[in-house]
Amino acid sequence: MDDVFKALADPTRRSLLDELFKEDGQTLSALEQRLPMTRFGVMKHLRVLEEAGLVVTRRQGREKLHFLNPVPIRLVHDRWVSKYAEPWAAALTDLKRRLEDKTMVKVFEIYIKTTPERLWEAITNPEMRSKYNFGVSVVSDWTPGSRYEAGSPKAPGLLMEGENLEVDPPRRLVQSFNALWSEDVKSEGTSRVTWEIEPIRDSCRLTVTHDQLREGANEQLYGGWPMILSGLKTLLETGETLTTPGSLMYAPELTTAV
Repeated sequence: MDDVFKALADPTRRSLLDELFKEDGQTLSALEQRLPMTRFGVMKHLRVLEEAGLVVTRRQGREKLHFLNPVPIRLVHDRWVSKYAEPWAAALTDLKRRLEDKTMVKVFEIYIKTTPERLWEAITNPEMRSKYNFGVSVVSDWTPGSRYEAGSPKAPGLLMEGENLEVDPPRRLVQSFNALWSEDVKSEGTSRVTWEIEPIRDSCRLTVTHDQLREGANEQLYGGWPMILSGLKTLLETGETLTTPGSLMYAPELTTAV
């Protein structure tokens, strides 16, 4: 218990925990960029947090990832807080549950011979989007905090919806993601999709990260990304559309065999 209080007493270490709360599973290099100190200084603070059990590490390939561990904080709560502030205990228990939930991250990357501006247009223009996104158009005013909706005349209702969390054209778009096309995917709740565009000479590298997914989440939530991105590349490089059944699932011109 003393190690936990010692670790939490330092504002820099609390900042590190805050960063891991915002985005769990970060490397030393990523955390170093968020603090005005040397790499060695960040390492020292992380070591104190690890010794207190507030941070745990896991190897992923050649990288060492750091994760927030809420258990020691819960132990502090159980020893004192619940005695004097029972209404707060329920809220903290819910926070602990959410912190401890395991989540998945899916990352998809593709190179497309186009400009960042043209790629951004293909992502945000409803007509262009429908040509590679299963026939589904996405409508929004594309401002931070605005809502977006995705649908098709062939669908009985909205297929997706969410909020544009970050909008930085033509480089970065971060969105909350709620799937609505079936009861199974609705029950998965909200996840997050990040589009990142990086110009590489006469092409662009597009990275789509779908995270905040429940461990073992329904594959329908993320399984279509390879087909979507392949269709996007085909559209921008050739002007044509993919004609696989999945890519045109909700396209108006596709008829269903009886």
